[in-house]
Amino acid sequence: MKSLLKVMLMAAIVFTASVCDGQINDGSNAAPSNVRGALYPRIFHDYRVAFKIKALGAKKVQLQFLSDAKPYDMIQNADSSWSVTTPTLVPGFHYYSILIDGFAVNDPNSETYFGNNKQMSGLEIPENGVDYYSVKNVPHGEVHEHWYYSKITGKWRRSYVYTPPLYESDNKKKYPVL
Repeated sequence: MKSLLKVMLMAAIVFTASVCDGQINDGSNAAPSNVRGALYPRIFHDYRVAFKIKALGAKKVQLQFLSDAKPYDMIQNADSSWSVTTPTLVPGFHYYSILIDGFAVNDPNSETYFGNNKQMSGLEIPENGVDYYSVKNVPHGEVHEHWYYSKITGKWRRSYVYTPPLYESDNKKKYPVL
């Protein structure tokens, strides 16, 4: 029971944490996987990542990536926040936790994703110069849902059909069918 209370206290400390507001002009950008308005984690062009979190009353705070055996020690700042900048990381998606006095909690600055059989913080590091995953203002097609009765299975079935942009308005254009 005592350890459960300690875990709950640590989680409350993290989730009531706030990172200082304002602009940061250090050549980094907020990660696309941050919750709306969160300034950290921040990604540099050389794929280093800066993390900052407040954990009042904590004795030791660490950053633990799911793929790394050894956690990164965070340094306590004058404003009671804790920070660390990682060495260069591989572009892509990384699961991580914040360890506060040995207890793993999610980073309140990051969206959480289901990984390792639980919800975990996630960090998306986009590759420089690659934007095919980025949302763009281009014509988009539609996905239509169709229900039909299958005589073979004797049940109702569902199918999804993608139609390209302008499919409904251009009756003369021929489209390949898969």
